[in-house]
Amino acid sequence: MKLAVWRESGPVSREQARERFLEGPPEPDDDFTDAFAALFPGERMDDFPPERMDEISNGVFALARQHGLVCYDPQRDLVLNLDPRGVYPQMQMHTGDGMTVTDPDLRLISDVLETLSPQNPFVALVCFGQHFMQVSPGYELEFKEGGEMRGTVTSDLAEVRRAMLEYATGDRAFLQRHEWKPV
Repeated sequence: MKLAVWRESGPVSREQARERFLEGPPEPDDDFTDAFAALFPGERMDDFPPERMDEISNGVFALARQHGLVCYDPQRDLVLNLDPRGVYPQMQMHTGDGMTVTDPDLRLISDVLETLSPQNPFVALVCFGQHFMQVSPGYELEFKEGGEMRGTVTSDLAEVRRAMLEYATGDRAFLQRHEWKPV
């Protein structure tokens, strides 16, 4: 398994990150390399065991953010950009295939929704102890806030994307567009 990190002047698309990865991205700076070695002694970021993919990728995502770097995950074909981000810096994105990202950028949230499948059975945006929103294949949306859990179903991925991005940016307009039922 491999990950790639590098410095960019702004956000990049999955296509741009994939192309850069295939061309051979530049090596990360020494500070990042040293931080990675301290966090994962004996591991290499360009070749680590599949059974450690989630653990190492989640650590690399956090390190990349701390060091101001873009991170590309070629296994998932997803890129973690620095910006734009939502309004909850403590928000975590969890996926059913093991990805965890704290304070994910909005483009990553949008892109990861396209990976919903039996191999990735949910995407959740969670502000622990406050509220969360999650979606599963079939576009079943669930939203919990203030101890009340509600659910709705839509057949439109674009609407799911819109609702998840509204949630991430603190906009609650998605609550008025759907018929929510207690779960």
